[in-house]
Amino acid sequence: MHRSYFVSSVLTLAVAATVSLSADNWPQWRGPNGQGVSSEKELPTEWGTDKNVAWKLPLDSGHSSPIIWGDRAFLTSVIEGEPIPGQKAAIHMMDGKEYVHPDSVMADRKHTFKVVAVDTKTGKVAWEQVAYEGAVYDARHRQSSFAGPTAVTDGKLVFAYFGPEGLYAYDFHGKLAWKAGDKFKTLGLGTGTSPVLHDNLVIIQRDEDNGDESVVVAYDKATGKEVWKTPRKVQVSWSTPVLVEASGRTELVTNGNEAIIAYDAKTGKEVWQTKGIDSNAIHTPLVGKGLVIVTAGFPAKRIIAIRPGDQPADKRIAWEYTKGTGYVLSNILYGDFVYLSTDNGILTCLDATTGEVKYEGGRPPKPSRFVGSAVAYNGLIAMTSEDGETFMLKAGPKHEIVRVNTIDEPVFTSAALANGRVYIRGTKHLWAIGK
Repeated sequence: MHRSYFVSSVLTLAVAATVSLSADNWPQWRGPNGQGVSSEKELPTEWGTDKNVAWKLPLDSGHSSPIIWGDRAFLTSVIEGEPIPGQKAAIHMMDGKEYVHPDSVMADRKHTFKVVAVDTKTGKVAWEQVAYEGAVYDARHRQSSFAGPTAVTDGKLVFAYFGPEGLYAYDFHGKLAWKAGDKFKTLGLGTGTSPVLHDNLVIIQRDEDNGDESVVVAYDKATGKEVWKTPRKVQVSWSTPVLVEASGRTELVTNGNEAIIAYDAKTGKEVWQTKGIDSNAIHTPLVGKGLVIVTAGFPAKRIIAIRPGDQPADKRIAWEYTKGTGYVLSNILYGDFVYLSTDNGILTCLDATTGEVKYEGGRPPKPSRFVGSAVAYNGLIAMTSEDGETFMLKAGPKHEIVRVNTIDEPVFTSAALANGRVYIRGTKHLWAIGK
């Protein structure tokens, strides 16, 4: 045991996300490695509605964030249609009784789900395809969207996920390669998790209702055939998993209410688990400093720093913290520090290695609310509020807002950083900021 612990400790010192991609692309939710961080140096730091805007493109509704590969941006959208007589959401049970969440809406209408490709050079739609049209299996939260999950691409195919309405693969010309997926319940609140890629696999964390049918499932990205599916006793979640290298394998680490569980990404075999965040699992885990840091904000605020790989149970958790997090937005690890944000943008800065508080109570310059997750680049952390204002925070152990930018329309998504531009999806437009 002592020898294996020594070996695994050495290996996990080099833990990093496993997707090795060009810094010029932003191929998935939160970009390369799923962490919201770009290494580009020429990204713009100042903009306005008529300042430093390359173009803006009108879009249909959706909460999926843009992804970028080369001269293509990809998004999903939804159009809500007329009511369907007699149509109802899937039935949910709680404590032996039928349960309807008070914020569940839109299960009684026809919907059209689209995948959209945008030419980033011109700001024009290159193509759009209807992935699904008809009734939806379950409802969504009134503040959410059926086009919530962010797509992912490997530069050859783009994979768009619509929860119970399926996973769709398109080539870069808009031709459907395959579709896959199963119907499943979302507690009437919709789907939030986005797909991730590993080698030849598209992997989805698919948790539902009380956990009786929750799974992690992997599909062959060339054919859409199911490669592995692993059951997990974790109730409904909206978190996107992360990939890390540890103990000589690639681990898929999943956030969860009852347990934080890691799987061998190649086979789906569970390799370790530890206690969960005992809250709604929405945030994407953070990776860095040899740790995976999982967080949650409602009903309890939880931050748990975990050592991945082969570890004795009593060494698995490095540190914990219980303040400073919001409900929906994921937090960010940049450099040596973890930055936690409440829904109102009140910030806490922690040392990523030890959990030591560097500051807390850092406030935006005006009252704001946040749903989209922060991104970081060039020594700055960009936090975009629901009002479309982006607060540029100087990274480091002292709170300092250096600039406020705006697109002057509501934003419920996270920015993408690619090829010298910042891309922000508002409720009305996709904005390309930069040259």
